[in-house]
Amino acid sequence: MTQLTALLSVSDKTGILEFASALHALGAKLLSTGGTAKLLAEAGLPVTEVAEHTGFPEMMDGRVKTLHPKIHGGLLARGDTPEHVAAMEKHGITRIDILAVNLYPFEATVAKPGCTLEDAIENIDIGGPAMVRSAAKNWKDVTVLTDAAQYAGVLAELKAHGKTSDKTRFACSVAAFNRIAQYDAAISNYLSALQEDGSKTEYPAQMNSTFVKVQDLRYGENSHQSAALYRDLFPAPGSLVTGKQLQGKELSYNNIADADAAWECVKSFDTPACVIVKHANPCGVAVAGTAAEAYSKAFKTDPTSAFGGIIAFNREVDGAAAQLVAKQFVEVLMAPSFSAEALEIFKAKANVRLMQIALPPGGPRPWDQGRNAGDSKRVGSGLLMQTSDNHFLKREDLKVVTTLQPTAQQLDDLMFAWTVAQYVKSNAIVFCGGGMTLGVGAGQMSRLDSARIASIKAQHASLSLQGSAVASDAFFPFRDGLDVLADAGASCVIQPGGSMRDDEVIAAANERGIAMVVTGVRHFRH
Repeated sequence: MTQLTALLSVSDKTGILEFASALHALGAKLLSTGGTAKLLAEAGLPVTEVAEHTGFPEMMDGRVKTLHPKIHGGLLARGDTPEHVAAMEKHGITRIDILAVNLYPFEATVAKPGCTLEDAIENIDIGGPAMVRSAAKNWKDVTVLTDAAQYAGVLAELKAHGKTSDKTRFACSVAAFNRIAQYDAAISNYLSALQEDGSKTEYPAQMNSTFVKVQDLRYGENSHQSAALYRDLFPAPGSLVTGKQLQGKELSYNNIADADAAWECVKSFDTPACVIVKHANPCGVAVAGTAAEAYSKAFKTDPTSAFGGIIAFNREVDGAAAQLVAKQFVEVLMAPSFSAEALEIFKAKANVRLMQIALPPGGPRPWDQGRNAGDSKRVGSGLLMQTSDNHFLKREDLKVVTTLQPTAQQLDDLMFAWTVAQYVKSNAIVFCGGGMTLGVGAGQMSRLDSARIASIKAQHASLSLQGSAVASDAFFPFRDGLDVLADAGASCVIQPGGSMRDDEVIAAANERGIAMVVTGVRHFRH
């Protein structure tokens, strides 16, 4: 077998020493650069510096070291082309069979607070991407590795067959081009976001997004549409795509969309909570002392809509909660964990999709909360982008605008109602009381109609609205919506305020004996 030549030049040294040792044991010649070469030499491995191999010294602080015909000729030469082979022999170029390269840590550098433009520029790799592109283009002859996770599989093939398969080399090539695309996108995003004064805009002049496919889906929103699920390159801990499906049928497009709505809502509560979602709207939300109690309360809000819904808990689903949920038809059930008893109960419900998702670590950033920092929506040949609605209301932000002051219990109910309203499609009206939703009106063109629908739903569920708290995701344009709430039995209302008729609405609240607080923030959700 012809001796293999491997060029190893990595910024992240994870696993490289073990990989190099195994290659040496297989008889491979090792080429390397800089810190990688030093690491291998200190471990007693015979390694040839690239400068010695090319006969040309590194220069310009290492900026020029691998940009040489003896490197790129060795990577680009085709073994099945006589002219290439002859050129190699004439110019003393050695074929490079294996290339292991990971790039300067540009993404990690620019993510650091206080990163300067000079720091960013110095961490733009030139030689690494050039070698990776050369090797990836010539995948029929070269195995290119850009991730330490690839080392073990390649070594297994080399030990078994003395070479890597076409399938493996092509897969490595695709992964390499993907990595280069990610790297270049990060550089473009950073540089095109810089302003003249050195600050950065949230919206760069060119937006390059990088997503990795998780799976193809059976179809989209409707059966005539195709679909797939992608995740961020680096998903936030506690976000939906980090979950693990424990059992059940494959998730559909609509399952995933609804599951995300339920999971985002249930994460908003600190106490044990349950959220039931149907068609992307919460139809029942409750907090209680246990998961089982929270589910019982949430289900009471709208048993009809809960049929075939998506259910999320922010606490472990134990046997008691599982027994209650298993009585109903549920599409997806999500929780941070499931007890052994709960898992046993759901074995009899094989089609129920169980999703286990760890709660986010918590912290000030959307990332810490398992949330997106930004949202986007496709429009005709374009993309709307915005920061995500990650505003969380503090009690001290509330402003009481009526003569009647809300009680402590009413404030608790109002804060709960406001949290739920953030996840209900606009126009949104949410009646609440005692830590549970009582009636939800969603997605109507008129806020008045949302108020009426929420009241009707409560009546159908045999839930009294007397003394209830109500949240409206945006201001009341007229007093008529408030009158509907008062007629239904509401005792207090939370709303953003800001209407040109605020005085009229506040006067109506005073007239009807309703306490009203305003937030100064709305939660449109289209």
